Amino acid sequence: MAAEADIGEGASAKKGVPKLFIIIGAAALVVVLGGAGLFFFLSKGTAEAEHAAGEHGAVIEAPHSFIFNLPPMIINLNKDGEGDAVMKLTVALEVADEAMMTEIQPRLAKVVDAFQVYLRELRRSDLEGSAGIYRLKEELLRRVNVSIYPSRVESVLFKEILVQ
Repeated sequence: MAAEADIGEGASAKKGVPKLFIIIGAAALVVVLGGAGLFFFLSKGTAEAEHAAGEHGAVIEAPHSFIFNLPPMIINLNKDGEGDAVMKLTVALEVADEAMMTEIQPRLAKVVDAFQVYLRELRRSDLEGSAGIYRLKEELLRRVNVSIYPSRVESVLFKEILVQ
């Protein structure tokens, strides 16, 4: 009987080895298929970008914009508890085409007036931090677009901001 027990253990050990190979093979297959799927999923976006660039790899150019420089402005800011404050501001306007530059030229006095009226009401504390400068930029863009309507300016670019 002891011999039969040894034979039984040897037979079960032989059956256990193929199960181990099947489990390892299945796990490896899942990893390989998952990696292949991830590769195709991530490379799909780059293939579309290459196709959009053209067959010969041509670069798509961004539309050109033109810069219209305004004269520098020196503004007395509204008084707050800190005393007198002066701001020197140099601004450029980004427009879509050259025709827009010729449309802005006769309306330049209206643009500068709209800027001066708004800027004189600002306090030094209104211009602190990047959020204050961003609000200033957005407000100037809104005012210039109202002044030159129906024409439109794409963005306001700060060349110089000095607050003393």
